[in-house]
Amino acid sequence: MTPIPIDDPGDPRLDAYTRMRERDLVGREGRFIAEGEVVLRVLLSGRARFRVESVLLSPERLPGLAPALAGLDAPVYLASRAVMGAVAGFPIHRGVLALGLRGAEPSPDALVPPGPALLVGLVGLANHDNVGGIFRNAAAFGADAVLLDAGTCDPLYRKAIRVSAGTSLTVPFARLPTGDALLDLCTRQALTPLALSPRGEAITTLPPLPRALLLLGTEGPGLPEALMARARRVAIPMAPGVDSLNVAVAGAVALHRLGGGRLAEA
Repeated sequence: MTPIPIDDPGDPRLDAYTRMRERDLVGREGRFIAEGEVVLRVLLSGRARFRVESVLLSPERLPGLAPALAGLDAPVYLASRAVMGAVAGFPIHRGVLALGLRGAEPSPDALVPPGPALLVGLVGLANHDNVGGIFRNAAAFGADAVLLDAGTCDPLYRKAIRVSAGTSLTVPFARLPTGDALLDLCTRQALTPLALSPRGEAITTLPPLPRALLLLGTEGPGLPEALMARARRVAIPMAPGVDSLNVAVAGAVALHRLGGGRLAEA
């Protein structure tokens, strides 16, 4: 790995980074932007599901990252923070960016393991912070994969990756067209669909479920009634006067309850 100095923000080798301004690179050109040291180290690790196309660093960040970059078969560009800021269109305080390659997305059914299974299904989640937080929770509590409907934002959006602490680069995910398609998958794969609802049975009394998919919807309206009618409704007991949590927090509580046995066996 021999770093390549760049002092011109108009250098064509940085074109993809410049296009970060155009609502990020997600969904275009099969690329995504990773930002920050934590995320870059995950992307460089053997746990990541994606390849690195290039890395862009401020010079002072190179010494600490050099061991992780050793053997990388991709260019590493060095540019001052002023140049990086001009390229990205905003100040790059961390001085660490990378370009990743998405590759082919797996089939949703292929992500369901044949034995015990715990998956998360996201319906209509348009907030990148929540999606990133849910991926971090899925990784922490041993979920096998995350399935997203068409209305859920891309987990490879730069902010979602950062909030996930890089786990959206490691936790398998795939997209289905609708929430109904998620439930159809549950039928095909013998998964018990669980929908969080204040009117459901207490999740603390739920018996062990060897194969389950936890459905999470938007914080305001929540999951559509038609979807909840096809699922088993479960509730997180809370103090009087409080009937809801942030969706990422609620997902963490539910996944801890559902995946606790897996963690004890790990």
